[in-house]
Amino acid sequence: MAQGEAAARWGCFQGMMGPFSGQSLLPASPVLSRRGVAACPVASLQTMGLSAEARSRVRGRRTTDQGLEVVLQLPRTGPLQPGERLSCEQGQLVVEVVAAPEDLLAVEASTPLALLQAAYHLGNRHLPMEIQPRRLLIPGDGVLRQLLEDRDLRVFSLRQAFYPEAGAYSASAHQGHGTEGPSRS
Repeated sequence: MAQGEAAARWGCFQGMMGPFSGQSLLPASPVLSRRGVAACPVASLQTMGLSAEARSRVRGRRTTDQGLEVVLQLPRTGPLQPGERLSCEQGQLVVEVVAAPEDLLAVEASTPLALLQAAYHLGNRHLPMEIQPRRLLIPGDGVLRQLLEDRDLRVFSLRQAFYPEAGAYSASAHQGHGTEGPSRS
């Protein structure tokens, strides 16, 4: 189905009209402007895999996993959460947010103090970080890997969904602090 046909089908679209021709300059894209749509059966459920960074941006163009381009114009009430459902005003199109796998570094230490020191040093660099009981997860970076290994920390690469801490200045910093991920190992 062509992009414009999809938008017309769901009755929620955005396109730019030419000044003279009355024809669209850009293909119409469904505009998702509602968050927290109830988890009920819908005629068309799309999914959208987003990195942790992409989940923090609630405005702009995105593409669903099924290839449909959509426009996010959502209220700025914090980052998108995996499992959250978005829709256009009419509700005909529903898109479920999925945490996309990312290249990460897992950092482990021989003592809790060494892990706490690693968290301190990484925090001074303002890195997004997922804090787990026995390890830290950070975005993959060769320079940081070397820095951490030089501190005698165990560092290994992995690819999985990333759920970084919200941060002290985030609107949702005290909601579910550090518990966004599916498991804590």
